[in-house]
Amino acid sequence: MAGSVSIERPARSTALRAYAGEIRAEPQLVFAALESAVRAASADAGIAVDPSDRFLVVQGNWWYRAEYRVLPADTGSRIEHEVLNVGAKAHWAAPLAARRVLADSPVAFGRLLTALAHDLEH
Repeated sequence: MAGSVSIERPARSTALRAYAGEIRAEPQLVFAALESAVRAASADAGIAVDPSDRFLVVQGNWWYRAEYRVLPADTGSRIEHEVLNVGAKAHWAAPLAARRVLADSPVAFGRLLTALAHDLEH
């Protein structure tokens, strides 16, 4: 079930993966579409949003935190995404428990960008 999530990154966190891509659309439009897509895909996770900074956090399971930022870019918007280990206990074990999520994350981010671009660029 979704819980309360802080927009602030926990003191104990380790970046496990980072991705970025660009979409030819205004940052506010990209952020709104990103938030909608992430909420639809993350029903069982906690979500925190800072619309003024176009920053979104998804946190679930005992170790998982994903952060998304939408920044202005020459061609429209740049989306940055990080997958973090925020496990308070057994922090060392998260990369082992996360093998599948981490292996799937490049394709998942690519699909997200493709879907957003399709919706916003057409």
